[in-house]
Amino acid sequence: MRKILFIMLLMFSDATLAGPAIYKVVADKPVSALYDHVKSALEEERLFVVFEPDIGRNISGFKEKWGDNYNRNHLDEIRSLVFCNAWFANEVSNKDPDMLGLCPLKITLTEKDGKTTALFVLPTQISGQSPATEVLSEIEGKVKSVLKKSGFK
Repeated sequence: MRKILFIMLLMFSDATLAGPAIYKVVADKPVSALYDHVKSALEEERLFVVFEPDIGRNISGFKEKWGDNYNRNHLDEIRSLVFCNAWFANEVSNKDPDMLGLCPLKITLTEKDGKTTALFVLPTQISGQSPATEVLSEIEGKVKSVLKKSGFK
């Protein structure tokens, strides 16, 4: 029943799924115009950014080694925001310590041709019947709200 409701909600939403558990939204702006806003919006929701990997820059050092296999989708940028909230982590651990495998959470931003795609693994799609699902749903809602506030559709 929950999956049917989720699919119906997606039908009335601009968001799409990149896979069964990945929330995908797009903005008509480059990563550079969105990144700081997403980070600030996360922190306004008390989802504190603890790590900011620039994945595109990190893999660019392998361009010669990987040759034709390097960046075959021609992405202009790949960056992530890894974030956490101690209170939510504690609540998840109180309900189902195994769901701490989701902590910390992350949003990955990719850019191609001036458009940015935000990708977020949906914790509720991983948690199944876990007692922590309600808490994870609250976090998921906050992240979706952050992305909407940041200009993603």
